[in-house]
Amino acid sequence: MFSFRWLVGEDAELFGERQFQLLVLMNVMAPLGSALLSPVLESLIDPFGVSAANIGLMISAFTAPAIVMIPITGMVADRYGRRPVLLFGLVCFGGAGTAIALTTDFGAALALRLLQGVGFACLTPIIITSIGDLYEGTKEATAQGLRFTGSGIVQTVFPLAAGVLVVMAWQYPFLLHLIAFPIALAVYLRFEEPVDPEGAVSEDSEGHDVREQLQNVWALVTQRRVAAMLAARGTPEAVYIGFLTYNSILMVEVLGGTPAQAGLLTALGSISYATSASQAGRITARFESRLYPLLAMNAALAAGTAVVFLAPDVSVAYAGVVLMGIGFGVLLSIYRSIVTDLAPPALRGGLVGLTESVGRLAATLSPIAMGAGIALATPHVGSATAIQVVGVSTGVVAPTVGGVCLVVLDLSPPVRSPVG
Repeated sequence: MFSFRWLVGEDAELFGERQFQLLVLMNVMAPLGSALLSPVLESLIDPFGVSAANIGLMISAFTAPAIVMIPITGMVADRYGRRPVLLFGLVCFGGAGTAIALTTDFGAALALRLLQGVGFACLTPIIITSIGDLYEGTKEATAQGLRFTGSGIVQTVFPLAAGVLVVMAWQYPFLLHLIAFPIALAVYLRFEEPVDPEGAVSEDSEGHDVREQLQNVWALVTQRRVAAMLAARGTPEAVYIGFLTYNSILMVEVLGGTPAQAGLLTALGSISYATSASQAGRITARFESRLYPLLAMNAALAAGTAVVFLAPDVSVAYAGVVLMGIGFGVLLSIYRSIVTDLAPPALRGGLVGLTESVGRLAATLSPIAMGAGIALATPHVGSATAIQVVGVSTGVVAPTVGGVCLVVLDLSPPVRSPVG
């Protein structure tokens, strides 16, 4: 426990709580959606018979369903409980991911990735909401950060494994999704429905009809502070998912590296954001206002992305991805903590779902927009330069937008709860 206390301070007791342990265990699956494919996308071009521009659809097909599904799953979890939604998500995500290894049809693979996206919509947003149900204050911020730290560890180990396995056969990385099934069994046997002291899952919330629930969530969203947070929420993902999408192509075609080195680049970024995310609670406690550390993290995200895409060699890219990861880890951890604080318990799942949907929208559009930009620029400047220019542009513009939104949020009046 001493080492855990050294890591996160007084909130180290989280590590001994079974509910938190199971939430972190469930969180193993969701990060695999994009990170597992990042180092192997270039290796899938030949088996599926597609171009380098189109292979990015394997990422967008996964992120797209969550845009619509996450708000729905959030409201379902508010009305009927977190546990059944989480169980469905585990089985759906793991089953569809494993099945990709059984086909060489690109259309079928995209359909399975869409189904995986539905599974994702039932996992990360509900895990985040459940943490908000169970904890508050700096402990909640620490728990959100540690959840994200768990994501970083997963995105360190599994991409490295995928980079090695894809050399043996392109199908092998997808078999890693089988881990979802023993996790689902553990959740079924041991996970208890989280109940907020004020009744996040209560008879009162069950009694609200869908129209009233939607109206209440909308009443939150139309307030300036919440709207600013919604707009800021997607900016880190636009940058990081864009990096994950073009990581292997950047490494192999621009830097002259290998899929294994692409896996290492992803792993270093994951280690970086995992470490920084664990400090979200301490940062929250240390600063009276979260504005200035969050602005600094947006600057780190932008600078790190520029270094990665402009790196003259692999070693410089490794240094850049560490800086990128620091910004990404702190931003998403604290953003999610802010969101859970903005909503009353009966609407928490719906608001968290909506903000996560914005994140998935950004994650979906980023590879598409970057692919279009690269396609337009390639005839004029060549493929390598096009990738670099588009990558740097994405890395600078998105954090700038995020910083402006944070200033608006800081200047906005407190949120008024639509639920009495």
